[in-house]
Amino acid sequence: MKKLKISFDFDGTMSESRVQEYALELIERGIDVWVCTSRYSEENKHKYPLNPSNDDMYMVTDVIGIPREKIIFTDRCIKANHLDGFLWHLDDISIEIDNINISDISCVGVSVLSSFKLLCEKLIRNYERINNRL
Repeated sequence: MKKLKISFDFDGTMSESRVQEYALELIERGIDVWVCTSRYSEENKHKYPLNPSNDDMYMVTDVIGIPREKIIFTDRCIKANHLDGFLWHLDDISIEIDNINISDISCVGVSVLSSFKLLCEKLIRNYERINNRL
């Protein structure tokens, strides 16, 4: 079975402890967890002087166990362009969620401001049920 990939936004999403706990739980279950952030990459972080460092994010992702090569920096571009192949992406920004959900990719945008865990788990169960039949 193809390994299940999911994605989390960082600021306003994975920066919250309840989301960090869920991400850790998913990693322990063998799910491939990524971060997709609007932040500027290391090469372009000088373009955003209000937060010229990603160290705060790395501190969290290192503890959770998300390798840095599984962090997608969009450099302020829409995230839907980077999420093809992911089951879902959890975010706090409605425009990002809407862009994902109206795009032609299979990823589902989920709001962290909703009962996100219930919806994410339902999507995972459906994915596993469909892929176990193949």
